[in-house]
Amino acid sequence: MEHLQFWLNSLAICLLAALASSAYIPLPRLDGRIVGGHEVDIKDVPFQVSLQSSFHFCGGSLISKRFVLTAAHCTAGHSAVNPGFKVRVGSSYSTKDGILLKPLRIHQHEKYNPMNIDYDFSLLELEDYELLSLPFEVEFAKLPSSDADLPDGTLVTVSGWGNTQNSSESNRVLRAVHVPTVNQDVCEQAYRGFGEITDRMVCAGYTEGGKDACQGDSGGPLFYKDTLVGVVSWGYGCARPNYPGVYSRVTSVLPWIAEKTGLEVK
Repeated sequence: MEHLQFWLNSLAICLLAALASSAYIPLPRLDGRIVGGHEVDIKDVPFQVSLQSSFHFCGGSLISKRFVLTAAHCTAGHSAVNPGFKVRVGSSYSTKDGILLKPLRIHQHEKYNPMNIDYDFSLLELEDYELLSLPFEVEFAKLPSSDADLPDGTLVTVSGWGNTQNSSESNRVLRAVHVPTVNQDVCEQAYRGFGEITDRMVCAGYTEGGKDACQGDSGGPLFYKDTLVGVVSWGYGCARPNYPGVYSRVTSVLPWIAEKTGLEVK
């Protein structure tokens, strides 16, 4: 993890120095941490899941018993049928407890663009399982209505596992942090020259930095109460001043979610 973070930091510095135009490709978040947050029990975020091969690499949200919403950059490169990773459901830990489920199919958004991380959505169709095998009653994340975009400055929550950048804060337990939504024009201005903020994106974070999602929290939920607002997607660094986190906006793909899952959307 330390070697990977060193590599990411070094690469980010090199890319920043090389910027000559707005053709910058943002770095997706690949391996996980919540910065400036606190431990939470899975019962408080019952829809949070961990995607893992031999280790946790991304998060996701249960939106029904058989479907997980995550980020397309988490599933890119994996086989669409019977991919070689599993999904841990119902645990505060990414490494134990709950149940491990096999995804049967990946529905990656057809318009996903790895150049600017647009349409960064994937749906995982899970094998069947018994909800009663979990130690608590799982509640699925609610989908927002199509006109449910939140006012600027609304405190929302993002959760995930990983390196916390603080040796006194364990990364073994699920963590969450509260951040305010950011005006779309302000976010576009912040990332001018770093990449495009599209209508499929929503931003959240503090001007002074200090609290954020980061690599590998990717795919996890940004939520207001129990309703999904976004999917952790990308950003410049982690918890840097003036650079809010960028999330995939769930309201922008409600018809696509309904088509792939059969779920009713408003």
